[in-house]
Amino acid sequence: MTNTAADVGPVAFLFLTFPGDRADPAVIESFREVVEQGTIAILDLVFLAKSENGALRQVEVDEDLDSIGLAALSLEAKALISDEDLDVVRESLEPGTSAVALVYEQTWARKLAAAAREAGGEVALHLHIPREVVETAIAAAN
Repeated sequence: MTNTAADVGPVAFLFLTFPGDRADPAVIESFREVVEQGTIAILDLVFLAKSENGALRQVEVDEDLDSIGLAALSLEAKALISDEDLDVVRESLEPGTSAVALVYEQTWARKLAAAAREAGGEVALHLHIPREVVETAIAAAN
């Protein structure tokens, strides 16, 4: 991505967990597809795994991603995931699980965000609504 900060759409932090010590190939393929379609751009990525005995392994985006099943993801790392972000991930990992921490731009909203800025506005709030809440609301509406 060669855009300046002013050209960037909304950016989000995503934390995906998996059983075992590798990312699930189907999930990674889904991510690869939305990146290829231009829906999102991955800006940073860190993989963490906690062994059954509690030992923690961390793989940064500039290291070998093939051994953990992430080689299909192409990105230009921006070092946006902080140690504080990773502390949250580390603390929540159960033994025998792994996680991918991702920072991604919602490129589909670039033009919308730029138009809002040009009009003197901004994307002031962008919330994630948990799946369970959406399912409950849909069920209640039916």
